[in-house]
Amino acid sequence: MSLTDRQVRAASVGRHADANGLYLVVTETERRNWVFRFQMNGRRRDMGLGAYPAVSLVEARERAADARKLIAAGTDPIEARASEQPKKTFSDVADELITSLSAGWRNEKHQKQWSSTLKMHASRLMLMDVASISIEDVLAVLKPIWTTKSETASRLRGRIEAVIDAATARGFRNDANPARWKGHLERLLPARKRLSRGHHRALPYSELPAFICLLNQYESISSRALEFTILTAARSGEVLGAKWSEFDLERRIWTIPATRMKAYKEHRVPLSERAIEILTSIEALETNEFVFPGKKSGHGLSIMALEMALRRLDYAKRTTVHGFRSCFSDWATEQTHYSGEVREMALAHSVGNKVEAAYRRGDLFEKRRDIMSDWESFLYSKRGE
Repeated sequence: MSLTDRQVRAASVGRHADANGLYLVVTETERRNWVFRFQMNGRRRDMGLGAYPAVSLVEARERAADARKLIAAGTDPIEARASEQPKKTFSDVADELITSLSAGWRNEKHQKQWSSTLKMHASRLMLMDVASISIEDVLAVLKPIWTTKSETASRLRGRIEAVIDAATARGFRNDANPARWKGHLERLLPARKRLSRGHHRALPYSELPAFICLLNQYESISSRALEFTILTAARSGEVLGAKWSEFDLERRIWTIPATRMKAYKEHRVPLSERAIEILTSIEALETNEFVFPGKKSGHGLSIMALEMALRRLDYAKRTTVHGFRSCFSDWATEQTHYSGEVREMALAHSVGNKVEAAYRRGDLFEKRRDIMSDWESFLYSKRGE
């Protein structure tokens, strides 16, 4: 049975036959590559014909037909193509892949990480013809760090696999991917030990009012940033990257753009009275587009600024900055009657499945305004004592 365009688009992971030696190969990462399988001189070989949808079903069949004509004439189509094309190094393909992928990345950090990981740990592969890289070459790169730097090694393996997949899709390589894990490297390398991250250290929420009183004794910008982080139950990165253009002080709303959110979705934060006080006091000294400016002109506070604020208060061993979000969640669960949906939305967590999300038109903003007001009242319950 021949494939249809619809079957090609919906195909699951695996190898799917079309006709006359043409196959669609769907990888674990859902890449769809065309492969022509043939036998010549008693040897079975796979020839990459490009990736779908760049190469359509019709084009793949045409390329397979051209290869069969060469075979009928006694010519190996892989060798014929290799003689016509200049060799591509692993570095060439990696650079092209990174450039292609970077269009979908939120910032330059991902691009730098990809490049630095490959250059630092896979340097021996960079100048090799990508078509000649073998499993021994890949193992030589991975083994030295597989058990000592397991997180890095795992990312490195995935990136090498992606580069070689791209080379196959472009027709620069025909053999199986030597960096593939499932059913391949998993048989040759020990299973990676995953880090046990555990929970973020957090204070009992009952201790927060006393902590806020102590924090208010310090007038530094990092102390105000930490206080604002606790008041809004926001992530530290969201606060440290906050810009004045995101705030509507009159309506008491902070709108964080999707590009700065973990879930890639715009998030509105209702601002309590104390949050407005903090912003107003800083606004009077405004010299920077960032709400909480750092020492460097044009930059916000560094990620260590909030950690240092905790150290000054001698609380760094008892809680993390992220732990204050846990405090908010515990307090809201145990001390209020707000629904779990309201609590989770206040923390900018995804709520429900895709179907539920499709029918939810609002973001429960007014209910979230109420819960954040109650949170402020709790935090400053010792202010008058």
